Amino acid sequence: MKFRFVWIGKTRDRDWRALQDEYYRRLSQFVKCNVTEIRDSAPHEGPEAEGRRILAAVDPSQFVVLLDVNGQQPSSHQLAEHIEKWQLTSKKEVVFIIGGPAGASPQVAERAELRLSLSFLTFTHEMARVILLEQLYRAFSIIKGFPYQK
Repeated sequence: MKFRFVWIGKTRDRDWRALQDEYYRRLSQFVKCNVTEIRDSAPHEGPEAEGRRILAAVDPSQFVVLLDVNGQQPSSHQLAEHIEKWQLTSKKEVVFIIGGPAGASPQVAERAELRLSLSFLTFTHEMARVILLEQLYRAFSIIKGFPYQK
């Protein structure tokens, strides 16, 4: 199985970038990963333009997980169960999408097979990237029985 992260823009803050890189490195010990950064929208563009760029980066055979404020809010253990299920059902590649500041377009939301919310709270996109990577790392730690999750 492979994880792919598709998100809008770059992580510009060096401190968030350092955390992102650290959890990406840790997660990469369990699963092959890569990141696709989609260009930020111009002021005259909306979520639909971003959505077209996101969908162009996603293959029809990939399992898509959208981070969505209205998505499921699994516990860390439930997220680990999702990952185990993906492994057992031989998901070749799981794509995690984080849309732009205006959210994902309806077309991207329709394409998603699973929608996840990280919290009832709102985070910046840079924070959301780090939290997602950390929670995926934590889920693998739970699966493997490592003490990190405690």
